[in-house]
Amino acid sequence: MHPQAGKVATDDMLTNIPRLVSDYYAIQPDPANPSQRVQFGTSGHRGTSFKATFNEAHIVAITQAICEYRHEHNITGPMFVGMDTHALSEPALISAIQVLAANRVQVRIEEGRGYTPTPVISHAIVGYNRDHQDKADGVVITPSHNPPEDGGFKYNPPHGGPAGTEVTNWVQDRANQLIAQRLEGVNQVSLNEALASGFITEYDYITPYVNDLENVIDMEAIRKAGIKIGVDPLGGSGLYYWEPIAKRYGLDIELVSRKVDPTFSFMHVDKDGKIRMDCSSAYAMAGLIELKDRFDIAFGNDPDFDRHGIVTRKHGLLNPNHYLAVAINYLYSHRTNWSANAKIGKTLVSSAMIDHVAKGLDREVAEVPVGFKWFVDGLASGELAFGGEESAGAAFLRRDGSTWCTDKDGFILALLAAEITAVTGKDPGEHYQELTEKYGSPVYERLQAPASDEQKKVLSAMNPSMVKADTLAGDPITAKLTHAPANGAAIGGLKVVTEKGWFAARPSGTEAVYKIYTESFVGPDHLKQIQEEAKAMVSEVFAAG
Repeated sequence: MHPQAGKVATDDMLTNIPRLVSDYYAIQPDPANPSQRVQFGTSGHRGTSFKATFNEAHIVAITQAICEYRHEHNITGPMFVGMDTHALSEPALISAIQVLAANRVQVRIEEGRGYTPTPVISHAIVGYNRDHQDKADGVVITPSHNPPEDGGFKYNPPHGGPAGTEVTNWVQDRANQLIAQRLEGVNQVSLNEALASGFITEYDYITPYVNDLENVIDMEAIRKAGIKIGVDPLGGSGLYYWEPIAKRYGLDIELVSRKVDPTFSFMHVDKDGKIRMDCSSAYAMAGLIELKDRFDIAFGNDPDFDRHGIVTRKHGLLNPNHYLAVAINYLYSHRTNWSANAKIGKTLVSSAMIDHVAKGLDREVAEVPVGFKWFVDGLASGELAFGGEESAGAAFLRRDGSTWCTDKDGFILALLAAEITAVTGKDPGEHYQELTEKYGSPVYERLQAPASDEQKKVLSAMNPSMVKADTLAGDPITAKLTHAPANGAAIGGLKVVTEKGWFAARPSGTEAVYKIYTESFVGPDHLKQIQEEAKAMVSEVFAAG
């Protein structure tokens, strides 16, 4: 625990923004250095210009690769492009539109080169493709909740959600090829030429998204109940959406902060001493939690607004797993136009409370690997009415059962908390208490432990037979999983399940560690036992591998 955790960042913690942006243009990545190549993780390419991992060469190469992918797959509609409030998002947007215009792609950016949240891009793609033959796609320039020095770049194909590995692998390999050949093959014009080309169009993203919200959330119920709502945008891309939402629907919304600052100097520091806009962290959200008694419900979002943090008077910041269970229980009980066969999408590392709730609702759970991309097809087809991750990202269908968007949407999960409070007279924290009285009170924790590259490869490629144990924390093991039950996709690790608890172990994609997700329905001591035995099982696999 860092001594500054939960306190406002000090001046010496702030990023040197002029140097960060200068390095974006001045530093060239070394193609021979694996750490400086384009690498798409679960949500795009991320890095920092300080370490030659997010620089102009990366962005123009990725954008050119996407243009070539579009051409090969006959994607001829507009490309919806958005950015968040991280400092590297601005130069990356410029680099991207210089290449997109040179490749004659029709691009739509926010009016005044403003900010656009991830879910708004997904909503725009889905809406356009519902009504047009030529297919649109999109790019969101964001490193999500990562620290101020980071940049991120992610591609959403015509389905509107995060690109799958078959797409990202192709884009990644082509981008690295372009960087290796010193960007020969990249089409690029100056910013002035791009803006004058007729291919870059300024577009009002805010109005259509705000006007459509009543079709996914019962805004009238919130208005009638007079719910007092507190919002901390954490300096993110959705800041300028809340006042139009309040005005359009007559809601009592108070913005507790209106700052946009690329150093994020107003943030409370996360537990490890980093400035991180993690709306699911009680340390990062300390400012809003302090104000909880002023509001019936309060919430915050990360810089690209694909995640949510829910704050209640009695329970403070809700654990993301807890809120997912409450949201599922409410939605499947109140959305009467949803299909009776629509499943509940959850990742393998989300709480088993969701499974208990699903059983109580008589609904089937679709359990998939980590990554929101696994929910995209289900949300698009209606096979899933809800898809959620333990890291506070989720989306669900419109009230009529049709697709809203196919990416995580922090707006609708936040507004749903207000709807739940308005309709039931109880906030989501109170609803979770009722669920624990019915199903038990689980204890959940995520840890990490050291792992070499070789050990991480072993963990990624393991099979269930490599686990010799028959019990976990004294209980019979009911499942040993290396592939997701819903789709048979590899989980890149291991999950071991009993009737009273479980653990999952996955290698980190960027650090020399593996992550251990654990949950117990017995209590903290039982959880500790699960954690110790989990580490022992993984160590045994490492030794055998």
